[in-house]
Amino acid sequence: MHRPGNSLDAGRRALWRPGDGTVEIRTQPFALAPGEVEVRTAFSAVSRGTERLVLEGRVPPEERERMRAPRQEGEFPGPVKYGYCAVGEIVGGPPELAGRMAFCLHPHEDRFGAAPAELALLPEGLPAKRATLAANMETALNALWDSGAGPCDRVVVVGGGVVGLLAASLAARLPGAEVTVVDVADRRSVAEALGARFAFPADAPRDADVVIHASATAAGLATALAAAGDEAVVVEASWHGAGDVAVPLGGAFHSRRLKLVSSQVGMVAPSRRPRWPHARRLDAALHLLRHARAYDLLLDREIAFDDAPAQLPGLLSSGADALGIVIVYP
Repeated sequence: MHRPGNSLDAGRRALWRPGDGTVEIRTQPFALAPGEVEVRTAFSAVSRGTERLVLEGRVPPEERERMRAPRQEGEFPGPVKYGYCAVGEIVGGPPELAGRMAFCLHPHEDRFGAAPAELALLPEGLPAKRATLAANMETALNALWDSGAGPCDRVVVVGGGVVGLLAASLAARLPGAEVTVVDVADRRSVAEALGARFAFPADAPRDADVVIHASATAAGLATALAAAGDEAVVVEASWHGAGDVAVPLGGAFHSRRLKLVSSQVGMVAPSRRPRWPHARRLDAALHLLRHARAYDLLLDREIAFDDAPAQLPGLLSSGADALGIVIVYP
């Protein structure tokens, strides 16, 4: 374990968003605070929806404090060091931690210090790369809790991104549930590997008991409302950032008594809140990822850390076809 306060010559390198739509690598001195252990990052996942908004400077002023990530440096709209899906090896520290792989809500950085309480040790059998999905799995789990979905329900998930597909996979584990993923992109093979059906928006099911919207588009929200059955719950799991979103609340919306519920992982469903602190939720997310190899299909694009400034802006653009982006560290 390195002595607190000792800077190491190599420093630490992190991805920063200056606020102009670009990404750059910045090097800073490295030192451990008292009680911290060093983590050498192996992989970090990019949360496409949120990090696109950060890159584009679209975090609303009134949400900037609430949307701060743990260990974030800088302020929105930039320069800012952001991210929250890092997995790495613990270097030194107590014998029970040294050499273990851990997940941490930390920005994209090649090495960092963290208190042991901030680290979630990977369970045996969980690959480090797949473990980067833990934060998104926690989001998906909370969305399912907010939806109230149960056995034999007809569940429609609109938006076949990482969060939507994770939510669909959890719903598909409910006995007798019929789960359909709806997206403009062809996600059929991934959806079916996770136990769900697939449909394009024009063929989206109707009369669903539960609908989860995760496309972050107005068109997707309209599809979600149309898919819901009378008096059904529609969970809005997207974060749209700054700007207004058109919602079709005319027509039969009121007579059908639809319930539109926002879901955000910062505050979990009331039915679970008293008993599910963050550590328990994160541990559950890691164990849900443990034995399902199909989740590896969600991480379809790898980029080297040193190539991130050149590649990441394009991969985060709205027209990019990447599903899940993983940064690989040297």
